[in-house]
Amino acid sequence: MSNPASARYRTTHWFSYTASLRKRGSLLIWLDKEMTWLAPHDRSPGRPALFSDAAIQFCLTIKVLFKLPLWQTTGMVASLLKLAGLNWAVPDYTTLCRRQKTLAVQIPYRRADGPLNLLVDSTGIKFPGDGEWQARKHGVQGRRQWRKVHLTMAAATSDIRAVEFTPGSDGDSPVLPELLNQIPEGEEIGTVTADGAYDTRRCHAAIIDRQASPIIPIRKNGRPWKEDCPAAITRNETLRATRHYGRAFWKRWTGYHVRSRIEAKMRCLKAFGDRIAARDPDRQTADIQIRIALINRFNALGTAEIVRVA
Repeated sequence: MSNPASARYRTTHWFSYTASLRKRGSLLIWLDKEMTWLAPHDRSPGRPALFSDAAIQFCLTIKVLFKLPLWQTTGMVASLLKLAGLNWAVPDYTTLCRRQKTLAVQIPYRRADGPLNLLVDSTGIKFPGDGEWQARKHGVQGRRQWRKVHLTMAAATSDIRAVEFTPGSDGDSPVLPELLNQIPEGEEIGTVTADGAYDTRRCHAAIIDRQASPIIPIRKNGRPWKEDCPAAITRNETLRATRHYGRAFWKRWTGYHVRSRIEAKMRCLKAFGDRIAARDPDRQTADIQIRIALINRFNALGTAEIVRVA
C-alpha cells in the first residue's frame, strides 16, 4: 500500500514578503532619530544616568543582533551613529555592562482583533560554564549549565506576548500563571494551548480565572479530578472527550496541532545563538528579552502567508 501524498503549501505574497526580508537586513531600522538618547534628570539621589534606557537597549540590540562582545558593540554603534549623521556620545563598555543588569527592556507587540489565542511552551538555553577540556580533566561541576525560557505567543500575530526566565530545574506548569499575569487585564483571552506538562490544577485554574478555554491534552495516566471547582469540571470534560473519541481526533477537533508554531518560534530564538554570554541571571534575562523584542520587530516588518494547495 503506497503512502499518501505529502501536503503542499504555497506562499501567497512573495513580493511583499521578500521586501520585508530585505528590510530585516537594514541597519537603520533599529535607529530612531527621534529617540531620547540622553537620560532626563529625575532629581533622584546619587549620580544621574547619562544615557536613557532606550539608548542602552539600542546598543544591546546591536550586540545581540550581530553577536558582538561589548567592546565591539561600542565601535559598531559609533559607526552607525556616524552614518546616520548623529553627533551622539556612545556608552562605553562599563556603562553597557552595568546598565544591562537593571534594564527594563521594552518589548513591542501588535494587538489583534478579537480574543487572544495563546500558545505556550518552554525550551532550554545554555549559559557559560566549565569548558569541555576542564570538565574532562577535572570532572563536571555540580551546578547545571542550563536555564529555561518560557514563552507565550499570540497565534494571530505570531508575536511573543509573555516571557519568563527560570532555572533549569524548575518545571513548566508553575510558570503558566505568571505568564498569563503579563497579559493586561483588559485583553480578552480566548484559548490557551499547551502540552501535557501543563495538565495541573494550578494551570487550569489560572486559565479559567482569565475566562479562557484550556486546550491541554490529558496525561496518559490522567484520572478524573474531584469536581469542586470550574477548572476541574472543564478538565474532566476534556478527559471524557479524549476517552470517547481518542486523543488523535481530539487534537484535530480542538486545533491543538497549531502549537507547533511556537516550537518553530523557539528555533527563531536560538537563531541569535544557542547560548547566553552573560553569567549574571539579571543580565541573562535582559539578553533573552532583547531577543524577543527583535523577533517581534521582525514579525512587524512582514511574515509569510502560507496556504495549503494540495
